[in-house]
Amino acid sequence: MLSVVILLVAVLVVLIAVLAIVIRNLGTSGQVLPVTAEWIEELSIERYRPMLRLLDSEDLEFLRSQPGYSPRVEANLRAQRCQIFRDYLRSLNADFRRVCMALKLIMAQSRQDRPDLASALIHHQIMFTSGMIEIQVRLVLYRWGIGTVDVSSVVQIFDVMRLELRTLMPATVVACA
Repeated sequence: MLSVVILLVAVLVVLIAVLAIVIRNLGTSGQVLPVTAEWIEELSIERYRPMLRLLDSEDLEFLRSQPGYSPRVEANLRAQRCQIFRDYLRSLNADFRRVCMALKLIMAQSRQDRPDLASALIHHQIMFTSGMIEIQVRLVLYRWGIGTVDVSSVVQIFDVMRLELRTLMPATVVACA
């Protein structure tokens, strides 16, 4: 019974730590996030396609079948892949924040009120943030050899917001880029 309580407390501490890190990363980073028409035109989910496969279990299964395999080699590969994956997540988060900032600027400068867009923006920000929290937790577990990480829903949310931004950009601004 005591070991179950200790395990639950350890899991709770890890979850709180991951949540704190994600919230800190999702908050303001103090860096300027320039949004230009050129950046919007170049913005694509294609740059995040590799991360959809980066933590795929097929690579680990192949590694296990090779001569000279050791659990230490797998642990090193997991660690390296997790670091690369975190770099992709930071980039995805920064791009998502830029898109949201651009949408907020468009709404603020619009001659029309857009409560539908404001509602969608808030909804997608909540979904994105909760998805990032889930991914961070799953990434910690994956690093320990438990479970998998699926980032497709967060990439899809980003793509929806990216497309919304592209439709709202004035055509003359985009054409000038």
